[in-house]
Amino acid sequence: MGKLIAMYEHKIFVQGVIWNIFSYDQFGVELGKQLASKILKEFSGDAKNEHDSSTVNLLKHYRENS
Repeated sequence: MGKLIAMYEHKIFVQGVIWNIFSYDQFGVELGKQLASKILKEFSGDAKNEHDSSTVNLLKHYRENS
């Protein structure tokens, strides 16, 4: 499994070099971190539901089944 992950990481890095972009520093990654931070607060119960209905239902389902 580790070899497979390393292969994909290397592939992404090489594509970034070819396209002259830094593949691991994209705005989408930062947005994902911000959204994940909000959802983590939901799991600990420190925040209120400020997500769309789909995300709220997924969080509710997770809490009920874990």
